[in-house]
Amino acid sequence: MKTIAIGNDHAGTEYKFEIINYLEEKGYQVLNFGTDTNDSMDYPDAIHPTADAVESGKANFGIILCGSGNGAQMTANKHQGIRAALCWNNELVALTRQHNDSNILTIPARFVSLQQALGFVDIFLNTDFEGGRHGQRVQKISCAG
Repeated sequence: MKTIAIGNDHAGTEYKFEIINYLEEKGYQVLNFGTDTNDSMDYPDAIHPTADAVESGKANFGIILCGSGNGAQMTANKHQGIRAALCWNNELVALTRQHNDSNILTIPARFVSLQQALGFVDIFLNTDFEGGRHGQRVQKISCAG
């Protein structure tokens, strides 16, 4: 069984609950690090634990949500073992898995519909990394010595 870590701020709460239901129906285990309310909160408080879970191997992949997705993605990408991609259409989702071996999907909750977001999750989890020339490039992403 694959484990998915999910984190969100107040702008992504509604989508998060729908995504969790979708994932659990498909047999995934979900680690919920996000807020469960619409009360304003600081997104790094939910995103860092999500990225930690993916980076440590406690989760196979992560999904993060905030209003624009920008702050969540920036926060997650501070972790050396994370490749979080901000996606707003199906092609970007597929390409980030195929070419970048992304391990966290970032969804801009205020800019895509719930149906789009669920479709992104499905594409992200069912698209494989192509390796080859892309593998060499991915190995150069980390700035850790």
